[in-house]
Amino acid sequence: MRSLEEIAAGVRAGSLNPAELVEDALARAADAAALNAVVHLDVEGARKAAAAHDRSGALAGVPVLVKEIIEVEGLPHRCGSASLDEVGRQDAEVVRRLRAAGAIVVGLSHTHEFAYGCTGTSNRAGPCRNPHDVSRMTGGSSSGSAAAVAAGVVPLAIGTDTAGSVRIPAALCGVVGFKPSYNTLPADRVFPLSQSLDHVGVLTRSAADATYALAALAGVVAQARTATPRLGIVTNPEYLDVTPEVGSAWSALVERLRDAHLVDVRLPDWASSFSTAANLQGPEAVANHRGRSQDLYQPDVRQRLLEASQVQPADYERAKTEAVAITAELDAVLADVDAILTPTVLTTAPLITAADTADGGLGVRKQLLNNTRLANLTRHAAVSLPIPTPGLPVGLQIIAISNEQAAGIARWIEGILAVSD
Repeated sequence: MRSLEEIAAGVRAGSLNPAELVEDALARAADAAALNAVVHLDVEGARKAAAAHDRSGALAGVPVLVKEIIEVEGLPHRCGSASLDEVGRQDAEVVRRLRAAGAIVVGLSHTHEFAYGCTGTSNRAGPCRNPHDVSRMTGGSSSGSAAAVAAGVVPLAIGTDTAGSVRIPAALCGVVGFKPSYNTLPADRVFPLSQSLDHVGVLTRSAADATYALAALAGVVAQARTATPRLGIVTNPEYLDVTPEVGSAWSALVERLRDAHLVDVRLPDWASSFSTAANLQGPEAVANHRGRSQDLYQPDVRQRLLEASQVQPADYERAKTEAVAITAELDAVLADVDAILTPTVLTTAPLITAADTADGGLGVRKQLLNNTRLANLTRHAAVSLPIPTPGLPVGLQIIAISNEQAAGIARWIEGILAVSD
């Protein structure tokens, strides 16, 4: 498949036609309709944009999907919820940047309702399904963005990430999810979950594509590798409590990286960082939904909001202070390595039915969220990169001090894995 750079170069040179690229994306979306990854196709708007395209821009002619919690002028703005039936009044800034770079928005991608869930199973339109096995979940909340890229509907999709919502579905669907550092891509006119933790990110087929997209949208340039990187391998047991399938892929990956300088690192205390993030997220989520009728919310989202309402004001204030200290701890670890590596998710994609267990899917949610929350709390750049595996997809998480460093390491590892294959 062509890279984003190749697509845009072809459009600018006249060898690729934006109209044909759009028609191909629309056809692929129709073919993949059973996945429920695309909740709205803007057929007329995409065709009109393609016909009027001036063949310029770093993303010239690239078809793109936008997560449905991100406002797009003239398109439904429902956030996956039966409680909303609104139309976008204007483009969010990230959408404006997409259009300015020449991308063509072809529609909206599925989200876990209001982005308040990590399974991708709760939406007014039903669950999103994993292209590798439609009985399995995509992860969330940027469920449709990951599934659509994995299914080849579009080469680029926009998602959001508050506790792992770009990286989790990327890992389960076998694509790249890049959560840049806080506010690299602005979150204006994005329905908020937790303003302290919300990030906007990209999902693509490769680290090279993710870096290229972030360069076009935010000026991020991958840091060139002039020497073998020093990579920190996580040792905290909580981050390594993986299933056998993930454990096998993780061990094989570490072996493939034997030419790098690998050092053991210990991340900030898992329990403390996890609870601190939850205590920041909870009250902000409750405030963002205050005054809204929740009768039509999905049951699991109502339950999350109920649990979040139990966080006390003193806990929220304490969490703000603790977040600063935990960030400083992680900065200190990153001062000694070029990046930190962990499994992105502890498991491969669970069955969709696992979200409806007696515990409300709590066990599954913990497995999915376990390793990703830290980078939202500390606001560092983090990438999920697919690890080659014969079974269901497995993700490698890369955490770095900056977007440029994360991009450089992701591309270096991608190159090593390509050579190894």
